[in-house]
Amino acid sequence: MASMARRAADLDSRRESARENYRIVRARTEALAAPLSPEDQTIQSMADVSPTKWHRAHVTWFFENFILIPFDQGYRPFDAAYGYLFNSYYEGVGPRHPRPARGVLSRPSVAKIARYRAHVDDAMLALIASAGATAWRALAPLLALGLHHEEQHQELILMDIKHVLSLNPLDPAYRPAAPIAAHGPPAETRFVGFEGGLRQIGHDDAGLDGASFAFDNEGPRHKIWLEPFRLASRLVACGAYRAFIADGGYRRPELWLSDGWATVRSEGWEAPLYWRAEGGDWTIFTLSGRRALDEGEPVCHVSYYEADAFARWASKRLPTEAEWEVAAIETGVALDGNLMDRGCFHPEAPRPSAAPLQQMIGDVWEWTASPYMPYPGYRPPDGTIGEYNGKFMANQMVLRGGAAVTPPGHVRLTYRNFFYPASRWAFGGIRLAEDS
Repeated sequence: MASMARRAADLDSRRESARENYRIVRARTEALAAPLSPEDQTIQSMADVSPTKWHRAHVTWFFENFILIPFDQGYRPFDAAYGYLFNSYYEGVGPRHPRPARGVLSRPSVAKIARYRAHVDDAMLALIASAGATAWRALAPLLALGLHHEEQHQELILMDIKHVLSLNPLDPAYRPAAPIAAHGPPAETRFVGFEGGLRQIGHDDAGLDGASFAFDNEGPRHKIWLEPFRLASRLVACGAYRAFIADGGYRRPELWLSDGWATVRSEGWEAPLYWRAEGGDWTIFTLSGRRALDEGEPVCHVSYYEADAFARWASKRLPTEAEWEVAAIETGVALDGNLMDRGCFHPEAPRPSAAPLQQMIGDVWEWTASPYMPYPGYRPPDGTIGEYNGKFMANQMVLRGGAAVTPPGHVRLTYRNFFYPASRWAFGGIRLAEDS
């Protein structure tokens, strides 16, 4: 009897913790949308960008489709049409509205999406509180996935609205700039050496059934051989990237991969996204509006092609994702930094630190030289939820470390972000490496 009581108490504790975490994550999404008007929330500025309203609805649809409908027999969907409107890419669920046309969805309104979120939240909180032990074992991993999925979309909300606002000739600010402390001149960039040999990377228990959450693409843990290498102590700053531009970086085909050079020519790239030459100097668009370029802050919004070209210009290279992870683990990198909770929403110049590697977490996602491919022994989860990561393992590159718009607690040293090599609207930046 005592053991049964303990199990019941433990289940109640886990459910209450899950309810609180659910409230926190869902409230953060609403807080991010709060500065935006209904007009702001409906715009789609390019095919890769989704309207804020769509993000708010899609993450809600995820909970409705993958948890409420399967586990709550009394649940009634808010609107049957939303399964078509707000499915992102799950072929197993059915057809969906085309991604490039999400901006034409003036209906349903922003107000109705708010009611949809409230409808699903009420049902989710009730289900979490009432689910029995058997149901809880099945739905708890999906709940964890859904919350981490919503955190990914919180970052996308900021990435996407930045692109939207940047196209407005008024250079509107998403929010006023947060005060930034002066840190003095940054330390010189050093290259920190690491021994080669057999190492292990990847999450110990990745996947929906893991003891601690990790996305399935972070595992399984496996061995990898590394040659001796050195990693830059800090990120590449805007001043260094400005020197690359001044040295003809965007006009020298010998610095670029073939696809990268073709993209430079077809897109007319001359500088990172959101940079603008004005009166012989550079300005940069941020979520707090346009301002003068700070040469000490990390360069941001560069593609993999630009990161690779800069590395070649600097007679260095980009690290592999295995090198990045091994270096982070061996130097004891902490999972804090300039993330969303700091409220800056923009990369900062490095703060004084005795750490051998600075800015590994936060500021910008760091492009690696590694293609986004499955680890040895990887198997996607069964069912439609298996479409979450595995089917994108082609033609993309891995980024590591998190950015100034990444929610706190969302990243791990094993976290694998991924984008197409020409993508620039993500908060992508550069850390250099070299062979020892």
